[in-house]
Amino acid sequence: MIMMLLASSARSSAFASISGRRAASAIASKYSNAVYNAALAKSPQTLAKVHAELATFSSTLKQSKDIDAFVHNPTLSARDRAAGLASVFKTIEGAGSKKEPVSDITKNLLTVLSDNGRLAEVNGVVEGFNELVSQYNGELNVTVTSAAPLSKDILSRLESSLKQSQTAQKAKTVKVTNKVNPSVLAGIVVDFGDKTIDLSAQSRVTKLNAALQLSV
Repeated sequence: MIMMLLASSARSSAFASISGRRAASAIASKYSNAVYNAALAKSPQTLAKVHAELATFSSTLKQSKDIDAFVHNPTLSARDRAAGLASVFKTIEGAGSKKEPVSDITKNLLTVLSDNGRLAEVNGVVEGFNELVSQYNGELNVTVTSAAPLSKDILSRLESSLKQSQTAQKAKTVKVTNKVNPSVLAGIVVDFGDKTIDLSAQSRVTKLNAALQLSV
């Protein structure tokens, strides 16, 4: 089902379009769109279930060195990949209170990624899928990247300002997340929807370097 949807994902609705910046690659974006469309085509309940399953997988990936090693090892045989996926599915099933079987859509996604040697891109796929689900739920996720953690007061003021934008006014809720990246040097980079507002010192340094190169 997922592979069939990959061919038509570029023609999907506005909810099913995300920028390359939000996915690890163009390929990851296609998988994100495909799994989103496949889940929503069944029902909103299925979309919520797949969302929860992929969230569990992402959390497990961060906590388990074994699963992380499995995901990022492209040299595994087909037999080892199948065994690794079986372990992943069992982990996802065990995380829920009802111990429900993993949905076919989640199984198909991870299996196709594994078979195509793209399992290492799963973080980008999940990130893109989460963005689509947020859009579907009327949520606007705003990422503020800074060289050092921002205070709650600054984040609160940023959130108030963002809520006045046309993009935020269309959303039911606005969620602001602060990410730390020392390469920003100073200032901030704000990502929301398909927009990026780069107010960082690194951006100014990059522009200066480009200007100097042209003048040489």
